Amino acid sequence: MLQLFNTLTGKRESFEPIEPNKVRMYVCGVTVYDYCHIGHARSALVFDVLRRYLEYSGYVVTFVKNFTDVDDKIIKRANEQGVSCEAITGKFIDAYYEDMGKLGIGRATEEPRATAHMTEIVNLTEALISKGLAYAVGGDVYFQVEKYPAYGRLSKRKLEDLQAGARVDINERKRHPMDFALWKSSKPGEPSWPSPWGSGRPGWHIECSAMSIRHLGETFDIHGGGMDLIFPHHENEIAQSCGATGKEFARYWVHNGFVQVNQEKMSKSLGNFFTIREIFEKSEWSEVVTGEILRYFLLSTHYHGPLDFSDQALKEAKKALDGFYDLFLRLTESEEDEYHAYTIAFHVEGFKIAMDNDLNTPEALAQLQELRGAINKQLLKGLPAGRKQEVREEFRRLGKVLGLFQLEPNQWEFNTQIKRTIGTVTEIDEALPITVKKWLTDRDIESKLAERMEAKKRKDFTRADAIRKELNSLGVTIEDKPDGTSRWKR
Repeated sequence: MLQLFNTLTGKRESFEPIEPNKVRMYVCGVTVYDYCHIGHARSALVFDVLRRYLEYSGYVVTFVKNFTDVDDKIIKRANEQGVSCEAITGKFIDAYYEDMGKLGIGRATEEPRATAHMTEIVNLTEALISKGLAYAVGGDVYFQVEKYPAYGRLSKRKLEDLQAGARVDINERKRHPMDFALWKSSKPGEPSWPSPWGSGRPGWHIECSAMSIRHLGETFDIHGGGMDLIFPHHENEIAQSCGATGKEFARYWVHNGFVQVNQEKMSKSLGNFFTIREIFEKSEWSEVVTGEILRYFLLSTHYHGPLDFSDQALKEAKKALDGFYDLFLRLTESEEDEYHAYTIAFHVEGFKIAMDNDLNTPEALAQLQELRGAINKQLLKGLPAGRKQEVREEFRRLGKVLGLFQLEPNQWEFNTQIKRTIGTVTEIDEALPITVKKWLTDRDIESKLAERMEAKKRKDFTRADAIRKELNSLGVTIEDKPDGTSRWKR
């Protein structure tokens, strides 16, 4: 059974949809004022793979991903260029489809735009006012966080701590520093829509609540996005949605980790900020990177952890895929000999176990790499032509879940360093697969801590330190408590 780490509960849980065999999933999309960057690519890919795996597992998936097409940044960009907001959003929605298409990321079932849902946004805001959870002042409407006692349950933050850390120069019209805008009164030169509080436009958070409820209902299965959205965006979505309906909003909250570049946070100020199209066009990468290579690289690290983007990682992904397509090329040869069917079944089961384990794509890739090696060895002995087709189709079927291996071998541009002779196997390069980063389950970590405790009891401090370093290298921090026990966090 599929298990997912649920940010709301802070633990991994077995996935059980509200309706049998049906999944309703909402993912926050992009604000369309600029080209998408590698961080957008990672988030889009994570939920593309989750959708694919749910469908592979037999679910009918209704997938909704929005476009934020009214926002301060959009208005600023339009004013700078002297064009309409629609011209800006239209341009970058088209660019989004082009960039995501290169990555093999399919369109969602529904892709709503905020500007097409003003009626739903106004109605939701009115419902919050009528319940005493929001208030209007000077044409603006704010959600009153003190009226929602559960505020902070997603991000695990306390309202009093947030208030203590709030900026001094707050909006004096707010009743609490953390109150957030549901509706903003219009300013000269801004797009606006009519409302009971005057002409204006929606706040960012209310848009996603209105669109998700409109297309998926008041309660749905999965809500996703990047970790940067946990607070305040998703926290505010929960407050206003649950406050308005009196029902749970989404049952599982899934968040992907950040992207780093050469182990530094990606930032325009550091000069290590790359859009998707820059990666495809940049001279040192253009001869290396294709959509499939970028997908393989992005899947080589567990979605929940940080991802380090580097030239070397892209090259390793290219080599790994060279190895797979080299195998697919060899499978076109015709020889007759013994075949062991259990080899495929074993690794197919391993693939499913990995994906069920909180979408553990690094382990799933490792299973495919091991299967590649096993089939390569069988090819040295000979493999029936019919079985070769069966092997290729299994790679294609499993690869479809990850968006890989769908090309024919003659469509793949091989690295010239791979040694092969078409028609006869002359060499198997076992050094090709990319190194995938291991993702420890909670049980794995607890087991390591128990081993470390035993090592300390027998005064084997060298081993205890080694375990600490090993866990640190995998993103797990250990804190030793005064009573001799330890606690950990990712």
